[in-house]
Amino acid sequence: MGWSEVREALEAAIEAEVMPGAALVVRRADQVLFEGAFGARSLVPQRTPLRLETVFDLSSLTKPLATGVAVMLLVCEGKLKLEDRVTRLFHNFGVYGKGKVTFRHLLAHCSGLPAWRPFYLDVAAEERRGRVNFMASRSAKEFVFDAIHRERLEAPPATVAIYSDLNFMLLGEAVEKITGTTLDRLCRDRIFRPLGLRTSGFVDITLMRSRRLEPVAEMFAPTSFCALRKRISLGEVEDENAYAMGGVVGHAGLFAPVREVDRLAWELVRCYAGQSDFLPAALVREFWRRDGAVPASTWALGWDTPSPGTSSAGRHFSPAAVGHLGFTGTSIWIEPERQIVVSLLTNRVHPRRDNERIRNFRPLLHDLVMEAIEQAP
Repeated sequence: MGWSEVREALEAAIEAEVMPGAALVVRRADQVLFEGAFGARSLVPQRTPLRLETVFDLSSLTKPLATGVAVMLLVCEGKLKLEDRVTRLFHNFGVYGKGKVTFRHLLAHCSGLPAWRPFYLDVAAEERRGRVNFMASRSAKEFVFDAIHRERLEAPPATVAIYSDLNFMLLGEAVEKITGTTLDRLCRDRIFRPLGLRTSGFVDITLMRSRRLEPVAEMFAPTSFCALRKRISLGEVEDENAYAMGGVVGHAGLFAPVREVDRLAWELVRCYAGQSDFLPAALVREFWRRDGAVPASTWALGWDTPSPGTSSAGRHFSPAAVGHLGFTGTSIWIEPERQIVVSLLTNRVHPRRDNERIRNFRPLLHDLVMEAIEQAP
């Protein structure tokens, strides 16, 4: 077993239409053991090759890699405490028994908020009622935040784990309120630029529209046909709620090529080991430790950990590993003590979302990767 098997598995998956294309980087400590780009960037309107430089819609990897790191910076600076109640910032949030929800609850997905709501339909309805250019506007973003503040809980805080986009929408809103700047600017100035990430960032649809800008199509891996937009999404966020809110939101909207995902993850691993002053080791370790508030929850703070027997990480990652998946076909898994990072970016939703074959492929690939690492010198 070795890297040839990893390469063959990716090529076979593309042949079997698991995804049009994939970019993979495998790291152990400061050494990249494997990197490669496979298959197609796009299938429609024409087939084009995928490259290591291709920029992907990271989908929910936004949660740990952008919003989660931004929250860590604020905690480090004493501007936010994990045990603070959300009502400290958003006084109206306390309605319907939400007064005891803390920022820790949001990060650990045990706030009790629902997993998802189709806010984009409400935004579309407002536009039909006469609010011109409301879709993908800053006003629509505030409209959705107000709706989340009025949301009812599905369970009391810290009693059940519900993976919820709403949690990270609120965290993104909190970052913006505390810092007085937008989430994309904060991440650019405090995370991406300091780490030398030149391509990673959000696509502000409101700004693109006002300046009549178009994304450079060849840079991006397109995602699926969107009924709301009536086109294939390319260079703008796939998630409809994030789109309706203008593309800069805490739960989705980050774009990056695979090498920059690896670079950011490696910096966090270095922080965990006390080898970087970007963030304190104790803070990263707290965020990467499985939260004990809810029995049987696999969630740490902003990160998931392997589910016993059924994890997308496969069989070889330890219970101390952390990772996350993205709806568009992205994933990252990290073994902190062994300093292993596996970054896999795919566009499995292109051109249709109903392709679920990646569920079975992810654990298979991660097993092959970990077995190849064991044989690496």
